[in-house]
Amino acid sequence: MNLLDECFAANRLWAKDAVENDPEFFKRLEALQRPEILWIGCSDSRLPPNEIIGRRSGEVFVHRNVANLVEHTDVNCLSVLQYAIDVLQVKHVIVVGHYGCGGVRAAMQSQPLGLIDNWLRHIRDVHLWNRDELNAIADLEARTDRLAELNVEAQVANVCHTTIVQDAWRRGQTVTVHGWIYSLHDGLLRDLGMVIESPDQIPPEYRLFY
Repeated sequence: MNLLDECFAANRLWAKDAVENDPEFFKRLEALQRPEILWIGCSDSRLPPNEIIGRRSGEVFVHRNVANLVEHTDVNCLSVLQYAIDVLQVKHVIVVGHYGCGGVRAAMQSQPLGLIDNWLRHIRDVHLWNRDELNAIADLEARTDRLAELNVEAQVANVCHTTIVQDAWRRGQTVTVHGWIYSLHDGLLRDLGMVIESPDQIPPEYRLFY
């Protein structure tokens, strides 16, 4: 049996087990999804969102890309964000980075990598903005991990600066934006202490008034 055949076999077993444990499982999922969380995370294969936080199918809406970036020119990410907030009415948007992130590490190097260099430019900007702090960290691994944290903080800010989130706040909709980071070493999440739930918590230069 080849790898793809194994995938189909595992899928059939998973579907069978799901129905045995809950006969209404697929009927319920088919009828409606009502997640309260939008997870914006890294594409890294070692970070399965549902498993990490113990949520079942239908409980987490997910967007993933290299190094968990939120950019105002990324129509894909913004479309997910708008659908999650405007249609699904999620209450929490969580940007989740991770220590040992290959994208963050690559952004700290000067070696050309091709097309992805355009994407990593956003992390290099974060590096530049925090250059003094990062250069003061002698250990390369510790410096990389700190940049991963700073990158999460920057992407949380980017989420809050969107018209999508600010429109929701203006309507009185409850949306809270968080920044977390995950450790591959022990499988634990760490809350970076970012809980943004109103435009009063962002710089006035980024507040949109109507």
